[in-house]
Amino acid sequence: MEADLRKLLLTMNHCPGAANPSNPLVPFGAFDTLHFARFVILDDATLGDLSVFGPDAEFPDAPIYLAFLGDCDGPADLLLADFADRAGDGLRKIFAYCVGFDPHGDLLHWMRRHSVKPAVSYVNCIGRTVRQIREEEELHEALANYLASYLAGRQVPDQAKVERREIHSALIRAFGEIGPRLTPPAPTPLGWHIRRLLYILAAAAAVLVVALPVLVLSAGAALLVYCAVLFMIGAAAAVFLLHLRRQETTAPDLQSPPKPPSDDHLLALGTLQDHDVTNQYTALGSFRPGSFPRWTTTVIWWLVNVATPILYPCGNLGRIKTIHFARWVFLDGKRRGMFASNYDGSAEGYMDDFVNKVSFGLNLTFGQGVGFPRTRFLLFEGAELEQDFKNTQRRHTLPTEVWYKAYPGLTLVDIARNTRIRQGLERETMTDSEIRQWLSEI
Repeated sequence: MEADLRKLLLTMNHCPGAANPSNPLVPFGAFDTLHFARFVILDDATLGDLSVFGPDAEFPDAPIYLAFLGDCDGPADLLLADFADRAGDGLRKIFAYCVGFDPHGDLLHWMRRHSVKPAVSYVNCIGRTVRQIREEEELHEALANYLASYLAGRQVPDQAKVERREIHSALIRAFGEIGPRLTPPAPTPLGWHIRRLLYILAAAAAVLVVALPVLVLSAGAALLVYCAVLFMIGAAAAVFLLHLRRQETTAPDLQSPPKPPSDDHLLALGTLQDHDVTNQYTALGSFRPGSFPRWTTTVIWWLVNVATPILYPCGNLGRIKTIHFARWVFLDGKRRGMFASNYDGSAEGYMDDFVNKVSFGLNLTFGQGVGFPRTRFLLFEGAELEQDFKNTQRRHTLPTEVWYKAYPGLTLVDIARNTRIRQGLERETMTDSEIRQWLSEI
């Protein structure tokens, strides 16, 4: 069954792993709010690593999942309904390989029932739509053509010999007469602003709770209450750190260096890479047995999900500026977890970015995973042990059978440049230096 499903999924591609936007099963290109999508079979080849924890920790009957992921504008449920309406026949053929699927049943109800909400979602620039990205790239190409025609008509070799403000005015006139026409950017939904405000208020409330005794009580009473609060926080932190450190020094999966991936596995991953300037990444693995690793990861992922849209609403995740979308998902009652992302550049460069810039973030979010390199108080070492981390990461990486990108050939650098070009075009006044910078980006 699994082999037949893989063969069916391969018919959707125009090259290894990269979907034909017009494929007859699920024509991704017909859905104009869809940024990225993928089908990936979640078959965990690292389950044997659990054996070091004893027979009670093993997961021999772990299900093999078919994951259908999409990153879209607007409510996900609306897109899901659109998929069921316009690609229902193809989806039924694909999901027929899933246990319990009724090809004659209600497809949308089945997909909703089997949807799993991510524990963490990351969006590079909240509110930037597929339409905006495509229109701004069309604008960039049009302005580049207008500029080349204008300079050719003036018979000058470069724009430096023509008054830049004159060029700017000529491009604005050409845009007004010929286009392309631009759709006003869609406003960010009010609900997102409300949630962001609530998150900020919750953080402020937490600070206020700690500071309140100082504000409302007499000096002596305030000091006593404040010291009591600090003592309880410190005691809880000490208990957590002692338990954490005991695990970090005694977990049986840390007694030997991580196994390297096989050559066949690396070859399977490599054939799916670099067909575009953007690549996909999917990883699956188990958490260490016991409630402590799972609850630690649950709390950390929750905090990351709350903080990320507030701290990084547009442009980067920490200092990583190459990720379009990413998600962290719990599976099997939090026994396992999946991570999926879409990023610019090579797989090696992607991992190097994380190791060199935010290794502590890798430790926090994945440090409770089986086989993850030994951490020290969760923040230190771990992913800093570069080769050990990369061996673990590659073993948990899965080949993605089908992957779709709505704007091939565009990196996040290109997309941000196009937005700046549009913003410069729409400004009423610009200084000479601003015009020079604007022209340099066309």
